[in-house]
Amino acid sequence: QVQVVESGGGLVQPGGSLILSCAASGVSFSTLTISWYRQGTGRQRDLIAVITAEEITTYADSVKGRFTLSKHNAENTAFLQMNSLRPEDTDDYYCKASRAGRAYWGQGTRVTVSS
Repeated sequence: QVQVVESGGGLVQPGGSLILSCAASGVSFSTLTISWYRQGTGRQRDLIAVITAEEITTYADSVKGRFTLSKHNAENTAFLQMNSLRPEDTDDYYCKASRAGRAYWGQGTRVTVSS
């Protein structure tokens, strides 16, 4: 059974940094595409970053240049490095692991950017 677990959310001041982790088990991690989404109350879940099995990354314009997504296959974990955080980055962040047409979601982690 595939399990996806996010961690690393919390409270940070504007301009600060956080690293979110996405750990996946039950599947060969190197074959996964990892995607990060975020969702605010009453809003749709927005895709913000993707890294493919070939480690090709793409980012939404809202986070480009500030967020970096990487895969550490030996650790079965992907990391979303978030720098220069802004109050509007406050959201629930979700990791999706996908492979061969199947997608597996984590439970989400909350990021709050506030002074």
